[in-house]
Amino acid sequence: MLPFFTNPYPDELLYSAIARYHFYSGNLDCKDTLEELFGSRSVIPSVEIGSYFSVLAEQLGPQYSVESLLANHTIYPYYVFFLSKGRQREILQDVLEDGKALYTRLGIVAGSICRKDSLYYCAECAKADTEQYGEPYVHREHQLQGINYCSHHEIPLRKYPIQSDSRIEYIRFELNHMNLTDIYDADPYKNIAATIAKQAYQLLQLPLHELSREVVSSKCRRLLRERNLITASNRVRQKELYQAVQSHFPTGFLQQYESKLTETDEYNWLKVLTRNAKRHVHPLRHLFLLHFLQQDINGFKNLATDQGAFGTGPFPCLNKAASHYKQFIIQDVDVTRDFKTKNLIGTFTCSCGFIYARKQTTDIFKIGRVKAFGEVWHQKLNELSNEKLSIRAMARELGVDSKTIKRYLIGNVEMKQQENSDPGLKILQYKQEILDAIKQFSFLSRTEIREKFKKQYIYLYRHDKAWLHENLPTTKQKHKPTTSVDWSKRDQQYVQRIKVLYQQLLQEEKPVRITILRIGKRLGILANLERHLDKLPKTKQFLNEITETTQEFQLRRCYIVIDALIQNNEPVIMWQVQRIAAIKIHHFHEIKPQLKRYIEMKQEVGNDERTTS
Repeated sequence: MLPFFTNPYPDELLYSAIARYHFYSGNLDCKDTLEELFGSRSVIPSVEIGSYFSVLAEQLGPQYSVESLLANHTIYPYYVFFLSKGRQREILQDVLEDGKALYTRLGIVAGSICRKDSLYYCAECAKADTEQYGEPYVHREHQLQGINYCSHHEIPLRKYPIQSDSRIEYIRFELNHMNLTDIYDADPYKNIAATIAKQAYQLLQLPLHELSREVVSSKCRRLLRERNLITASNRVRQKELYQAVQSHFPTGFLQQYESKLTETDEYNWLKVLTRNAKRHVHPLRHLFLLHFLQQDINGFKNLATDQGAFGTGPFPCLNKAASHYKQFIIQDVDVTRDFKTKNLIGTFTCSCGFIYARKQTTDIFKIGRVKAFGEVWHQKLNELSNEKLSIRAMARELGVDSKTIKRYLIGNVEMKQQENSDPGLKILQYKQEILDAIKQFSFLSRTEIREKFKKQYIYLYRHDKAWLHENLPTTKQKHKPTTSVDWSKRDQQYVQRIKVLYQQLLQEEKPVRITILRIGKRLGILANLERHLDKLPKTKQFLNEITETTQEFQLRRCYIVIDALIQNNEPVIMWQVQRIAAIKIHHFHEIKPQLKRYIEMKQEVGNDERTTS
């Protein structure tokens, strides 16, 4: 345990506290400081988070723990709330050890935007720190990617001039290297950028692991549902969401923060964020979505998670004639969308036969419309009618208006169906009506009889389908004249058309996989390619040559990226190729050897060309 340590100031980066310790301890070599704190001279200082926290916490004493250091003196909370629970546990293990996989798990490597190549400070914060503590220090909220304003003073952050490029040196802020003037350039995005900075600061103040990606995603879905951006089938309305987000932010804002949206891109950050994909989305972009949803972090954390349009059930039966009235016994809800208003409608069906519907926003005990009253309700109506109660009294008892009672008492369709409750009699009646119709209208086809006698046809179809099919007139087949096809000529035509389309597909800006389905749809010949390909030998051979498997398409996308990098004289870095080509990591490992051979071949060709010239 160390004899002393310069305790971190509020929201100070651990990196900054160690830099101050190195200064006040009098160590001349940073490696001596590393050995004192981490028990190793080979640790590489990290500004954002760090590693070997278990050793460091033991050296600093019992007042420090790994969790407290992570939560209060690193930028870890900026990322952690948008990671899955499993990923959070993995990261805790990383920081206890060497932290080699830490930044990959956080998504800082692959998903970084607006990266900062130095330390940043707020001039007003530096003045206040000097007045209160006698020296300025590195605030962690000023080092967050994408955050360009101070959350407290709403002024732009300034870059601290670092004099050394050593990897093992700790930089301590000094006033004589800081610009503390109050002159700043005009910024059209100041208001929204300062608001985002405040939200980022609130993230840093949350208790560690209070949120996770699963919880955040569910809360966002609830907010999207309230804005009618979730369909009845529980999918996000991506087109409407894209348009709403685009109109919410000022023109050029998202582009400046490396978050420009392209609607046709299936992997733009908005689609990835609102789908349950495993791809990492930068915290800044989560804050952009929350800004669109008009949520601040403190209010968002207390928001309930999404329970679906009508909740998870069970739901109450609202049949006043039933003994279980208002009891929660309906297990499921059928969600549809109103054709005119586009509002979500829930239909609730009880075992007593009572079926009602209501809108998503109405009270759970309020009926929007009764679709069926059911046997229990009709039986209760008959009992009340026999008791000679008034129409109004029966209406109050059954929870409907007087007109409904009158309609059902004077021979409503449902009442008539009850009176004729013997299904056998109804089947006999409908069969006779169908036979009479066939005899009377002998010229009608089976389809025409079905259209003319819908009620009888549907009832018999449900209860005696065999009799119906046996007695209806047989369908007359219409014989179409056959025409001979010159398949050889058609084969030649198809090959020429496919060759032209193939070149067009290869030239498309966004690569598409070349398949028989895509070619057939584009040329309007899919039916022949699916059913008669054996009659088109040249077409079949050419398709076999040009169509791609999934892996071949992945390779072609990577080849395009590699060619572009080599043409621009840029280094070919594998992870960069994988990200630009949008290949999943496990698929990328499978094609990596072929990519390496392709890169070697391209480099050899380039060397030969240079030698020849």
